[in-house]
Amino acid sequence: MAENGEEKLIAVARHIAKTLGHTDTMADDILQIFSKFDGRFREKLSEKLSDEDPRALEHTLKSLDRQVSRYLAADHPIWSDSADASAFLDVVDELVSAIRDWNPMAAEKPIAACLDRAEDLLQQSMFRLQEEFRSLMERGGESFDLTRFRKGESAASYFDSEEDEDEDGEMPGSGEDPQIPVAHPLTDYDFVIDALPSGTINDLHEIAKRMVAAGYGKECSHAYSSCRREFLEESLSRLGLQKLSIEEVHKMPWSDLEDEIERWIKAALVALRILFPSERRLCDRVFFGFSSAADLSFMEVCRGSTIQLLNFADAVAIGSRAPERLFKVLDVYETVRDLMPEFEAVFSDQYCLFLRNEAITIWKRLGEAIRGILMELENLIRRDPAKQAVPGGGLHPITRYVMNYLRAACRSRQTLEQVFEESMAPPGSTDYRNLDDRSLTSSPLSVQMSWIMELLESNLESKSKIYKDPALCSVFMMNNGRYIVQKVRDNELGSLLGDDWIRKHNAKVRQFHVNYQRSSWNKVLAILKVDNSTLSSSSGGSRALREKLKLFNIQFEEICKTQSTWVVFDDQLREELRISVGNNMSQAYRSFLGRVQLIPDNGKHEKYVRYSMEDLQARINELFQGNSGSAGARK
Repeated sequence: MAENGEEKLIAVARHIAKTLGHTDTMADDILQIFSKFDGRFREKLSEKLSDEDPRALEHTLKSLDRQVSRYLAADHPIWSDSADASAFLDVVDELVSAIRDWNPMAAEKPIAACLDRAEDLLQQSMFRLQEEFRSLMERGGESFDLTRFRKGESAASYFDSEEDEDEDGEMPGSGEDPQIPVAHPLTDYDFVIDALPSGTINDLHEIAKRMVAAGYGKECSHAYSSCRREFLEESLSRLGLQKLSIEEVHKMPWSDLEDEIERWIKAALVALRILFPSERRLCDRVFFGFSSAADLSFMEVCRGSTIQLLNFADAVAIGSRAPERLFKVLDVYETVRDLMPEFEAVFSDQYCLFLRNEAITIWKRLGEAIRGILMELENLIRRDPAKQAVPGGGLHPITRYVMNYLRAACRSRQTLEQVFEESMAPPGSTDYRNLDDRSLTSSPLSVQMSWIMELLESNLESKSKIYKDPALCSVFMMNNGRYIVQKVRDNELGSLLGDDWIRKHNAKVRQFHVNYQRSSWNKVLAILKVDNSTLSSSSGGSRALREKLKLFNIQFEEICKTQSTWVVFDDQLREELRISVGNNMSQAYRSFLGRVQLIPDNGKHEKYVRYSMEDLQARINELFQGNSGSAGARK
């Protein structure tokens, strides 16, 4: 009764298998699977195989051995003849099928011995397939004529496209020496290349299918990745990218590193937008149906080139924080940022996760480098010594450097905003606590720029104290303040600082103007004042006016002589100062001369009148001419 139940169960299993199956052997395959879970199935399967003569396996192996050996001994590529290639694959399929069918009987010694021979034969076949696989990839790469790729033409027209996959896509060789096809640096990245002909890809897929099915997927992936890795490395090399260690990057002169960064940017764009997607597609086609093998192979192909690209970016990120490096570091940061969608899309599988994470880490590290460089700019401003005064109270080099630097930096405002939003200054930070509540209403970048401007102003105030003449001190602050406002107005820096900031600093410049007038010309204007008590006595009044004239001549000449060497870089500001001084002096001097004319015997005083009204204005117009070679010249 039990035996009858088992027979029925086995019969049902066979019926299910035959109903669902598509091949004559699928029922036995499923029975073989069932045998792994229940000893009764194993016994029945063994009985079935036992009914077959073990000598049949021996006979099959001898036949397969003769056929396989003939191909293994061939001294030419099997795939040079499509008929041979097809026949060899059929033999491999028969060998794999035989091993699979007889494997459940491996416990029996005669069959075990045959299976050992079969496994050895299979291994030799796999090794030959691996060689053929590698040969196909190398010969496929040689079939492309790189000389047909001309400047300004799309690379897509010289590689197989999706539409012509049924064609072999081969092209005649370009010369005696085989070349590895590479993607050239173009501005149009909206295409994918096939570095191998479609016919070759199909052949590779058929080989890969056998190797993976036979348990030799890793060997197949290794053969694939070693060839394609060489292609990528050669492509990056032809794009001008050198293999540099982090130490070599840090030792490189800055001018050389700037050029290397430009080459790196082009190489990174081509790699992430053309080469890697092309490799992904090629991998998926070769290993179609075997996603794990495709993912592993793709990772092995792209890992070295990706790490090379990322290591260079990392070396830039952890390198010098010198302020002049900001703009190239910004370029690298923006390149990695803009390529993050490509990193996410291309390296989306489990094997490539570490590459994607490394790209994100280095991207953030570049942001830290940018913030660090601006901190170094702050330190540069703080450390700039107040030892030697700029001749004539002109524009200080630190002002010109910082303002031009900030204007240039703010051309990348969107990037800088992103960088500073990623890392807000810690609450209570010493650098930011004196900025009132601006950090609550302004962006982090606005706060950063305001802080740098305050550092610059504080530095300039310290430098202004070098001048012993208060008027020259005011001219110095006026010059630098005017330059700062002009550099801020009508650009991204001004937008960050805001209109209130500009109005406030315009008011400061006007105050310096007032301070200059008070400390310089008010003393001269005081001399020209004449009260009624001075003129009450004709003899005493006459003598007092004569002394005032003498004192005025001395003071006016001394001030004009001194201030003619001072510098006001801005034409408009210089003219405003001359007009302001001229108006005040002309009015007071005209009034004073009018009083002189009223005194009896004024002819005696005329010889003391050194300046006419025209002479007075002419001397005032000579103020602030400075020296053409002065450090205060504007740039």
